[in-house]
Amino acid sequence: MDPSDLGGRPGLGPVLPPSRVEPEPPFGRPWEGRAFALTVLTMGRISGRNLDAFRYALSRLDRAAYFDDGYYGRWLNAAELMLTDSALLAPGAVDARARRRRGEDVTEPPVPEPARPDYAPTGPGSLRTLDRPPRFGPGDPVRVLTRRPCAGTGPFKVPGYLRGRAGTVVAVRPPHVLPDTHAVFAGEHPQHVHTVAFGSAELWGPGAEEATVHADLFEIHLEPR
Repeated sequence: MDPSDLGGRPGLGPVLPPSRVEPEPPFGRPWEGRAFALTVLTMGRISGRNLDAFRYALSRLDRAAYFDDGYYGRWLNAAELMLTDSALLAPGAVDARARRRRGEDVTEPPVPEPARPDYAPTGPGSLRTLDRPPRFGPGDPVRVLTRRPCAGTGPFKVPGYLRGRAGTVVAVRPPHVLPDTHAVFAGEHPQHVHTVAFGSAELWGPGAEEATVHADLFEIHLEPR
């Protein structure tokens, strides 16, 4: 289970209305600012600020690493995962260093041979251009795929509660880098993005409160119906 894919999952309590709160400092504790800086440095060192790779690392954390360590704690955990993925850091090195600082007699693992991905973005940001028209247009009935259509080991960037559901295209958005492949440095493969409307009963059953849910979905994740 992707711990960040929480939409529509039971057992998480009600959705609360927004409340007015006093402005807070960006970092509640000094270590949070350092965690932010270390994460940004990690992305720059490994992936050229590939946010999809960072989000993919977040999605691969276990439940404790994602929830129990708090917001910037999960950032640090994801940064460590990215560093071990690219062999800039040996697995267990952070834990060993922490134990040594506590006075334990622990040998740190040797530094591995780096295996950073060979990656360079084709342009700034995530918007791209395509020389082909979109496959779908406003008014087209579509269904969301239930499994990732791309070969390889990357993520399937479709919320769980939309998979297999029927909807109607209401707008076409500019092409965007495909996170499914971009997250694992397998190419940008830009896709047209479609805004699709879903009835609440289609998503959550006939007892759902009547409403329309709109979602922006990549063309490759849709099929005609």
